[in-house]
Amino acid sequence: MRSSRPSRALAAPALFLFAAAAQAADGPAVAGIPVDFILFAATLLGVALFHHHVLKVALGGLVVIAVYKIVFTGFKFGPGLAGFGAHMAHEWVLLSNLLCLLVGFALLARHFEDSGVPEVLPRLLPEGWFGPFVLLVIIFVLSGFLDNIAAALIGGTVAASVFKRKVHIGYLAAIVAASNAGGAGSVVGDTTTTMMWIDGVSPLDVVEAYVAAAVALVVFGIPAALQQNRHQAIVRNLQVAHHVDWARVGIVGFILVAAIVTNVTMNLKFPAVADHFPALGVAVWVALLLAVPLRKPEWSLVPDAFKGSVFLLALVTCASMMPVEKLPPATWASTLALGFISAVFDNIPLTALALKQGGYDWGFLAYAVGFGGSMLWFGSSAGVALSNLFPEAKSVGQWIRHGWFIAVGYVVGFFALLLILGWHPHEKQKAVQTQTAQAVAVAVAPAASGR
Repeated sequence: MRSSRPSRALAAPALFLFAAAAQAADGPAVAGIPVDFILFAATLLGVALFHHHVLKVALGGLVVIAVYKIVFTGFKFGPGLAGFGAHMAHEWVLLSNLLCLLVGFALLARHFEDSGVPEVLPRLLPEGWFGPFVLLVIIFVLSGFLDNIAAALIGGTVAASVFKRKVHIGYLAAIVAASNAGGAGSVVGDTTTTMMWIDGVSPLDVVEAYVAAAVALVVFGIPAALQQNRHQAIVRNLQVAHHVDWARVGIVGFILVAAIVTNVTMNLKFPAVADHFPALGVAVWVALLLAVPLRKPEWSLVPDAFKGSVFLLALVTCASMMPVEKLPPATWASTLALGFISAVFDNIPLTALALKQGGYDWGFLAYAVGFGGSMLWFGSSAGVALSNLFPEAKSVGQWIRHGWFIAVGYVVGFFALLLILGWHPHEKQKAVQTQTAQAVAVAVAPAASGR
């Protein structure tokens, strides 16, 4: 009976997406649902049911979907192998960035663990359930200016230390949710919000997501903290002197600064380069390698981190091949649904489609696509990265069962934003910029002709 719950959790949002996408898709279909989506749903269901073999399932699904599209439907870039090659050439920057970040930040997390800072934190965190809650708040704040993968891994590293590796799976889900919620309102905190910023969305429109994110943090953070405190309270040993390796702390800071500076610089100054070169991932690895003479990373972590990363890349590639050409009309209800869809479908193409379509309130969209993936362990890159550190988290059933408060927090936060600020949709950003430029040209033309 327990295995049917994950399938229902996956089926509801997936079918909503299928119904929306089927209108624009060509090719074989079953009951109006394109076969592409049925194969993708089967892959996700396999991940949910066979969580000890998720990499094999994801790679198997990728091969089946790719072969099906090569033989029967083709890709938006063309048919057959040529179309597949063009598609992968289009996706390689995203996939390379994800691979470099997931593996690189795993090494960063070990640098942080070996620095001794996590062993000092039990002295600083409050006693009782409030201590685990404060740790979630710290992760939330960190994610506002760090990549959410880094924030989740640092939070998981601290949790492993202060709870002596006895971290409840519900609290692991809360760590992922805190990192995703913290990045939802910042244009440098998540890839999706950065995409909005590049497209012309004002950071002030995105920052509204923090209203929903803060409410959600309280809703899911308190039960998660209580759950963790019952499972394993913070362990304090005030008699032991803890040594902090400040060289490793400096390396962690250096890598994070390199990532932040590269992300902001490339997206603001050189967006065309950022579209064709994985600058962010390369910057993280350059910083890692430059620090090797000072402290060597734990290279033995690379194989497992690589395997976990390949799993996510397989699902992202499967999602990128789905024939989704449009989303349902932009309303607050459809935006709420996008959050659930983000748990099973890559939020990057969803965000790109929403920007192309326009008509969304960008604060709502940032919250939905940024936080929604927290509801499943593979729904976000932060979840996959943290699950590489804690393999016991790779169970959809256990994640949903013990992290039920994530979905509740998402819904409560969404409606809090709706009640407090209301739904204020915006036109497509490029259209607004074009209209503004035309208005300026009309206003300037008479003055220029008068000269």
